[in-house]
Amino acid sequence: MYPKEYIDYLVHFHGDRDYFECHEILEEYWKQSTDGKKDSIWVGFILLAVSAYHHRRTNDKGAKRTLEKAIHIFSLKDTELDQLGLDKQQLFPLLKQQLSALEKGQSYQSFQLPISDVTLRNLCQAACEKKGFEWGTNSDLKDVNLIHRHKLRDRSDVIEARLTSLKNKKGNN
Repeated sequence: MYPKEYIDYLVHFHGDRDYFECHEILEEYWKQSTDGKKDSIWVGFILLAVSAYHHRRTNDKGAKRTLEKAIHIFSLKDTELDQLGLDKQQLFPLLKQQLSALEKGQSYQSFQLPISDVTLRNLCQAACEKKGFEWGTNSDLKDVNLIHRHKLRDRSDVIEARLTSLKNKKGNN
C-alpha cells in the first residue's frame, strides 16, 4: 500500500531522527519513481528532512529556505498527502509553526508528522521497534555522528559521479 522507502523514511524521521538517512532513502526512490521531477511529493519530504537536519545543526537560514520549499511542494500536492496517510489539516499548521520557530531563531525541537492512517502508523512503529529505535523519541543532540553526519560519510562515489557528469557535459559542447 505504501512504498517501503516511505515507511523507512518515517521510521528514521520518528525513531532515530536520522534526517540525513531520510534524505538518502527518499532521494534514491524519488529518482527511480518520478524521473527526477522537482515538484514531486518525495522532494517535499526530502526537503523537510533536510530542513530538520539544518535546524538541528543551527543552520537556520538553510533550514528556513528548505522548509519553505517543502511547504510549497506540499501545498501543490496536498491530495497526495492524504494518500500517504498524513493529516494535512494538522501538517500545514505544524510546518508553519516550525517555520515560525526558525524565523524567531528558536532552537531545534523534534516533532512528529501527523500520521492519520492507523495501519501506516502501526507498520512504522513495528519497523521502528525491529530496528531498535524508540518511536517518537527526541533527537540526541549530543550525538555528533547524528548531528554532523554529512561531514562524516564517504562521498567518493558522489564526487566521482559529479566528475563524470562534468566531463560528459564538456564533451557535448
